[in-house]
Amino acid sequence: MNVTRTASSDLIHQAAAAVTANTRWVDDFPTPGVRFADLTPVFADGPAFSSIITALSSVAPDAELVAGIDARGFLLGGGIARDLGVGVLAVRKAGKLPPPVQTCEYTLEYGTAAIEIPGDSKILHGRRVLIVDDVLATGGTLGATVELLERAGADIVGVTVVTEIEALGGRARLADYPLTSLVRI
Repeated sequence: MNVTRTASSDLIHQAAAAVTANTRWVDDFPTPGVRFADLTPVFADGPAFSSIITALSSVAPDAELVAGIDARGFLLGGGIARDLGVGVLAVRKAGKLPPPVQTCEYTLEYGTAAIEIPGDSKILHGRRVLIVDDVLATGGTLGATVELLERAGADIVGVTVVTEIEALGGRARLADYPLTSLVRI
């Protein structure tokens, strides 16, 4: 059974404050010119992590499945799915799932990558799915996830992230979907 909640600006504000207070920024990682938002300290703080899960769960109380993107999205996705009382789907980096799989390649701000979901679309067809990841940068990973899930017949009810790096323009790639970011930088 889903937990019924409405998105609350108070929940979002509280979670955003926890993220801002605990994020560790690392310049020139993983490559020169990239500024990496390390959310490890945020997730390691129990009250901060709990506030993030509660806030992100509130944006799509009618989701039937949560898709968490490899790897920090797994942490968030599992918590949100538990909070909503629904299942969770792990969207994996290429080569981590047994065949058959569906694959989508995409471009990152510092290279290319591919993600995969199970090839059997029965678990996704017609289901209302909330997608979650830690950071929205160029939108490549989230865009590829949307493409994979829609190809499998899912109905995307929302996209949620902890941190959005606005200068990289990822929001434009996801303009057709409700998008919630706790912190926009």
